[in-house]
Parts: sequence; C-alpha cells; structure tokens
Amino acid sequence: MAATTTDRDEFVRLTDPYRRELLAHCYRMLGSVDEAEDLVQETYLRAWRSYGGYEGRASLRTWLHRIATNTCLTALEGRTRRPLPRGLGEPSQAPEEPLRAPVTDVPWLQPLPDSLVDPAIVVAARGSLRLALVAALQNLPARQRTVLILRDVLAWRASEVAALLGTSTAAVKSTLQRARARLDEVAPDEDLVVEPAGTADREVLDRYVAAFENADMDALVELLQDGVELEMPPYLEWFSGRKDVLRFLEPRVGVKGLVRMLPTRANGQPAVAMYERDAHGVFRAHSIQVLAVSDGAVARMTVFLDAGLFDRFGMPGVLS
Repeated sequence: MAATTTDRDEFVRLTDPYRRELLAHCYRMLGSVDEAEDLVQETYLRAWRSYGGYEGRASLRTWLHRIATNTCLTALEGRTRRPLPRGLGEPSQAPEEPLRAPVTDVPWLQPLPDSLVDPAIVVAARGSLRLALVAALQNLPARQRTVLILRDVLAWRASEVAALLGTSTAAVKSTLQRARARLDEVAPDEDLVVEPAGTADREVLDRYVAAFENADMDALVELLQDGVELEMPPYLEWFSGRKDVLRFLEPRVGVKGLVRMLPTRANGQPAVAMYERDAHGVFRAHSIQVLAVSDGAVARMTVFLDAGLFDRFGMPGVLS
C-alpha cells in the first residue's frame, strides 16, 4: 500500500525531535559534521522506507539509533580515521621555524558547532562531544567505537548492543573492555575532564579575545596553562608547553587591530571565529578556534584553519 500524506506527516512529527541527537551520534562515530549530516539524511530515508514495519517493540529513539548506527558502520568501511595533529606525532621542538606545507590529503577531524545540537544534549553529554574524546574515539576500530558509544554514552544494555551487532553479550562486554583500555592509552584522563560550563568559561574567552585583538602578549602569558597545547590542522606541527606555544605565537600575533574575533561554542567548549585584516583593511575568515579550559586558564587551543567552517557556524566570511 502506498504511503499517504498522513503517514508522512506522522513520521515527520514523531521522528524529527531526534534529528539533532542523531547528528551528535553520527558525529561521534565519524568525526565529521559534513558526513554526519549526510548520514542523518540517509538514516531518515531508511527509517521512512521501514516505517510501515515498525512495531514499537523498541522505543522510536532506540529504533532510529539502530538505523543510524548501521548507517555509520557502513560508511566507516574502508575509511581511515579522522585525526588531529596531536594524534599523528610528537610535538614540534622548533617553534621559531616556518611551518611546513599544510597536509591536505588527511581527512581532519572537524569541530561540531553547539548550535547544531539540542542544548539539552550538549549539557547532558558534554564530555562525549568534547574534541579530545571525539579525536580519541577515531583511534578505535569501528566496532569498538560503536560498542563504547552505545554502552558508555547512550547507556544501552549489553544485550541491546549484541542484538544490533549480531553478536553475543559476552562478546560485547569483551569489546567494551578493549575499547576502554585503548581509550585510556590514547586519551589520558586529564584530557577528558569536563568542568561545569559557566561564567568562568566566558571570562576566559573574553580575556582570550582581548589578548589577541590587542596583541597583548603579557595577557596571553597569564591566560595559558604551563602545559598548554596548540594544534592547527591542516598543519602537522603542534606545540606543547607555554614556552614553546608563546615562542610560536609571538611573531605571529602582530599588532593591535590586526584580528577580530567573534565568540561561539563548539563541542560543548568555548570557541571563537577569528578574522584577519588583509591589505585592503577587510577582515576575512581565518580560523575557528576551540579552547579547552581548566582551572580558569586555557589548557588547549585547537585552531581549525578552514574558512569553509564559518558557514557551519553561522558566521560571515567577511566582517565590515
């Protein structure tokens, strides 16, 4: 029997509230906002085709997550992981030297704008969207990644995960144990600590913006933790420790008025869209910078040098 307009309206009404949650799920699995949005679309197409056979044995939310997970697993077949520079080698020891050519053949991890995710999800699952964790998840084989996300993020029972993957509960428990062990290797606990968001985050962000817009190195020194890290995909070089980070930044910060920054949020963390003034005095999109804040200071700066991300964040490409 052909689907009616009433059927479609019912499907949209019942399933649309889960769209942003599914986007977050696909993003954790893939590490790419672009691919996650495509996979959510594919999930809804598959769900619509199967909707006539949905019998309500599982909740609609669980049913949609099953379809999304299988869609992601198919997409991950034969794919390489999406890293950040920190996951590809040791920190650079020569911050004064020019950067090598950007690496454009690596599918870099992308930041997730908070605006694309339901605010309740950001609050409830901030840790699971944090850049450090999403980057670490990319080191896990697809099935380990799936089991860890379903068990530890979505709180599925082992039996539910086993049914989805066509395996045993014992196998799921074993896979989860291996996934957690691997995660501990690639992401120390201090990388994944999530402090409550609040005025402290915004105060740090305001100080960060002021330091760069005013080219105030003294203010930047006070703002950065001793062990601060700076990475800038698509460049492989990254820097660890306040001394090396400042040695890299000092000749590049320039003079007051060279940059402007607009606050935003990504991955449940404070972020800025940075614009750089060109020879004609026009401020053009430069980077999206995501900050990890701890104890009132910046612990990590992840600078995404991709002007194409500005549209995702609802930011203009040029400031007047």
